[in-house]
Amino acid sequence: MIPWILRNRIKSLALLKESGVNPYPHKFDISMSITEFIDKYSSLHVGEHVENTEISLAGRILNKRSSSSKLYFYDLHGNGAKIQVMADARHSNMDENEFCKYHSGVKRGDIVGICGFPGKSQRGELSIFPRSLVVLTPCLHMLPRHTVTSNSDEAQSKKTRNHSWTPGITRNPETNILRDQETRYRQRYLDLMLNSEVQKIFRTRAKIISYSRDFLDNLGFIEVETPAMTMTAGGAAARPFITHHNELNMKLYMRISPELYLKKLVVGGLDRVYEIGKVFRKEGMDLTHLPEFTMFEFYMAYADYNDLMGIIEKLLSGMVKEMTGSHKIKYHGNGFDSEPVEIDFTPPFRRIDLIEEIESRANLSIPKDLSSETANKFLLEACEKFDVKCLAPHTTTRLLDKLVGHFLEETCINPTFIINHPEIMSPLAKWHRSKPGLTERFELFVNKKELCNAYTELNDPQVQRQRFAEQLKDRQLGDDEAMVLDESFCSCLEYGLPPTAGLGMGIDRLAMLLTDSPNVKEVILFPAMKPQD
Repeated sequence: MIPWILRNRIKSLALLKESGVNPYPHKFDISMSITEFIDKYSSLHVGEHVENTEISLAGRILNKRSSSSKLYFYDLHGNGAKIQVMADARHSNMDENEFCKYHSGVKRGDIVGICGFPGKSQRGELSIFPRSLVVLTPCLHMLPRHTVTSNSDEAQSKKTRNHSWTPGITRNPETNILRDQETRYRQRYLDLMLNSEVQKIFRTRAKIISYSRDFLDNLGFIEVETPAMTMTAGGAAARPFITHHNELNMKLYMRISPELYLKKLVVGGLDRVYEIGKVFRKEGMDLTHLPEFTMFEFYMAYADYNDLMGIIEKLLSGMVKEMTGSHKIKYHGNGFDSEPVEIDFTPPFRRIDLIEEIESRANLSIPKDLSSETANKFLLEACEKFDVKCLAPHTTTRLLDKLVGHFLEETCINPTFIINHPEIMSPLAKWHRSKPGLTERFELFVNKKELCNAYTELNDPQVQRQRFAEQLKDRQLGDDEAMVLDESFCSCLEYGLPPTAGLGMGIDRLAMLLTDSPNVKEVILFPAMKPQD
């Protein structure tokens, strides 16, 4: 059933159209944006008007009030900024009756174009005083209003709304006009329209990507694009989404990582490459996981994982400093109901050795040959001893991963490198040059969550085939996230991959940290949602 407000507004538009008026004009020429207007005229004195200057602005009205039929006040919003519109019949091109009739029909949510002059009200608020105001696009729905339950709530709400949020500091979502999460995520346009912080969140996300891009460009990297649909799902331990190519009549996989393609480019002579793009993994949905997310990956010839630790330290510490003014941020990592934690991105970041740290914290002596049945039995018993849950299949890789989560990840609030993973956990990483059985790999954890994964790349094709064969054993035991053999990649390695290091970083999780967003859906414009009934 059509809501009565929508029905009535549609009828009003029909009457306008019948009278020969187009309620949806094709164009409106603006002379400056609202942001430019604020920058140019904010220095005016209280009560000062510049009546000999003609300005044209456009934006959406989100608040309307009047003191008489001859004076209307509007809040005009656009591009993340707001100014007051002070519509006075004395300055209008309309006569008083036309003025009153027209402005009484302007509604919250309407997009309007204004021609007028700048000035400040007697209360010192920067305003535009319209000579003419025209509705460019009518809003056919009633917009939600901010609701408060007490005088103290109202005072706190005004105080918080007047405080401009910036990256790195805490947010208070209770001050939002639109609060219902389902509505906010399903109708993101309303969220962006009504909740001023939401636009800032996504501008911050865009700046994260721009900063990362500029950082690598300045190091001589080039940005590339690789296929999103592949014949083999490789480059990560994850289950892929499957699709079908009608013309080729074949099954294809949505990529779980661009890694193997990027390393093929290094073989081809592109020594420094990176890609920022979507990857797709069939995994659960929770506060930090979605099946579709944005990955930032780069590969650097003639470098190793030690070089990349230095590079990512410099990238992240520099980014946080530039965007927040400090190396320290506040983050509601346990939800807005809990106290925020302070995270310090001051370099150098802490480093802990995976096996050594587990042995130290759990008082264990893990067998050196991790591919043996003895090691698997030992780790299974260790998980049972410390009540570490690991669902079947109980492969050595899965058992180790659960122990890392239990003993190491929980200690990683500030950025921490967990380094030197076992070969059995790292099929694409190169063996450690001085520690048998281990690889030159690191994962960067922040606030107990993985942010980056990197390693010195394995470039021996015979060893790579052997590693893929070992992964096949795990798949046969029931681990459907174990990697599959990619023969085209192994053949590529036979032409020679130079000594190379590569890194992947999750853009969404980094955006969560810098925008104080404990739910990943807060930093994705249109997150995956269950269908509504």
